[in-house]
Amino acid sequence: MVFRVTVISVQVTQVPQPAASPEPREPAAPRESAAPLKNARRLAVLGDSTAVGLGDPLPHRGGWRGVGPLVAEALGVGEDGYLNPSFTGARMNCVLSQQLPLVLAHRPDVALMVVGMNDTLRPDFDAARISADLTEIIRTLAAAGTTVVPVRFHDHGKVFRLPQALKRALSARVAELNAAIDSVVATEGVPCLDLDTMPGAYDLTAWSVDRLHPSELGHRMLAVGFTALLADAGFAVPEPVSLTCSGGVEPSAAGHFGWLVAKGVPWLWRRGREFLPYAAVIMWRSFRGHAG
Repeated sequence: MVFRVTVISVQVTQVPQPAASPEPREPAAPRESAAPLKNARRLAVLGDSTAVGLGDPLPHRGGWRGVGPLVAEALGVGEDGYLNPSFTGARMNCVLSQQLPLVLAHRPDVALMVVGMNDTLRPDFDAARISADLTEIIRTLAAAGTTVVPVRFHDHGKVFRLPQALKRALSARVAELNAAIDSVVATEGVPCLDLDTMPGAYDLTAWSVDRLHPSELGHRMLAVGFTALLADAGFAVPEPVSLTCSGGVEPSAAGHFGWLVAKGVPWLWRRGREFLPYAAVIMWRSFRGHAG
């Protein structure tokens, strides 16, 4: 008996398994948008005669305008929100002891400071004390939520006409003042307007007849510098400051002469007598350096 075996070939095709479902992902975090700009509702200006506005006289009604009202207008600060307790002759300690309490009661969003030059002209100049006073001013205002913007100064000897010995002495004293300000600004992390590097700072058109205070253009330049720093700090500047002069009063030749006789010469004589001992030391050091 013969048996036949038929072999049936079966081809098995592997059925692909369904792909695993991807792990669920966390929804993407929304992209952070730029922080909204802060609006300054209250502004205070502290300091000396430059802070008062000397050099930028108002027409018709007299008095001074200066950098403060220009910055207030640029920030949109109303008249009720503006405070300026500065006064001529003020020194750093005057700001701390007399002006700061008034400013704290005002609760400003922004405080501008222009002070220090009067300290450089006095025989009791003390850079360490200036540094300590400035630190206390900035910390006190910062604790109250105020953005403080001080200035560091240009070389006044390049602008104001002084005998060479006084010019060298003043330049050295301003350098000491700036070193104190720089140290405080770096430690406290506040913006600072550097007048030495401000465009046009040494142009004569930026200065009034006395060469001590900014002209209207000079005050406008200060206002541009301050508002640029405030914009960097996140404040809205809805009305940028223009450098086109308008609304001020150009002193006449008679006004120049009157200021020189009534104010300039007496001031130079008074401050010169106070400053001469320091100038003499600078001269002596210079002489010894050349002799050596």
